[in-house]
Amino acid sequence: MVILKTQQEIEGMHEAGKLLAECHKQIAKIIKPGITTLQIDQFVEKFLAEHNATPEQKGYHGFPFATCASVNEVVCHGFPSDTPLKTGDIVTIDMVVKLNGYLADSAWSYAVGELSEEAQKLMDVTKKALYLGIEQAVVGNRIGDIGHAIQTYAEGEGFSVVRQFIGHGIGANMHEDPEVPHFGKPGKGLRLKEGMVITIEPMINTGTFAVRVESDGWTAKTADGGLSCQYEHTLAITKDGPLILTEQDPS
Repeated sequence: MVILKTQQEIEGMHEAGKLLAECHKQIAKIIKPGITTLQIDQFVEKFLAEHNATPEQKGYHGFPFATCASVNEVVCHGFPSDTPLKTGDIVTIDMVVKLNGYLADSAWSYAVGELSEEAQKLMDVTKKALYLGIEQAVVGNRIGDIGHAIQTYAEGEGFSVVRQFIGHGIGANMHEDPEVPHFGKPGKGLRLKEGMVITIEPMINTGTFAVRVESDGWTAKTADGGLSCQYEHTLAITKDGPLILTEQDPS
């Protein structure tokens, strides 16, 4: 069941989203060769505590960290580790922030030093795909319109769209209805209504869209060892268009 949010709830989630966005901006300042994703995770936990917020996914179904840290071929749900990042890595930091009882969810990918041409293109295409999907998140459109916009652009650039992990509604709980695939057909799926709050979070791969989950039950990697990248925003469907609650540089 899709739960429509009140203006007050959206405003509360927006405040959580602003804090989350600021956290990502601070991460961008410390990402460099030699830092570990475990150090980044510890930074996030400290940053949130200093702002009276908590990492919602820590403890979620036993997940032990404040962030998901996914490097190179890791698609999502990677565990932070003490392995130093190196020049050429792509690292995605995904987190859900709880502030004053309200949630916001955003993943962001970072380049570590100078990237290969392929890796840089992957990052650029993935970010653009996210915003093309968001453009379709308007009252009266359907879920399939979002996925179609992402899929046609990403595949047109020679990449693939992960099917196994998708966006979702968010509110009192981290994962709510509706499901938001990043592939699909225009005009299909649930119709978007004012008051819905969803995440759009495409995971784009250089090779196959197939993934495999490691023995830890969480870490998902590309089946062929190719690179993966992800960007994610939480957004509200409003009468005036999509309102990005986790935007890092609002205009």
